[in-house]
Amino acid sequence: MKPQIFVSIKKALAGAPRNQYMTELHLQMLKYADQLEDITAKEFCEYVELKPSYGTEFSKMRNLIHRLKKAGLEVEKI
Repeated sequence: MKPQIFVSIKKALAGAPRNQYMTELHLQMLKYADQLEDITAKEFCEYVELKPSYGTEFSKMRNLIHRLKKAGLEVEKI
């Protein structure tokens, strides 16, 4: 299932307006955080073909998702 996730993320990023790229990246990271909890930030960047520096954003979103869920976020609605 994970290869499909990475394809979906790449597709979403490719379709994002240039000024919304980072927003879309964050959204996709949050959307799939549960399914990607066993990979490293470095692996995420490799699989999605991003610069390694985006690994920091992946780590931030992974930490943030727990707080968002506690506040009532329903990830399946993203």
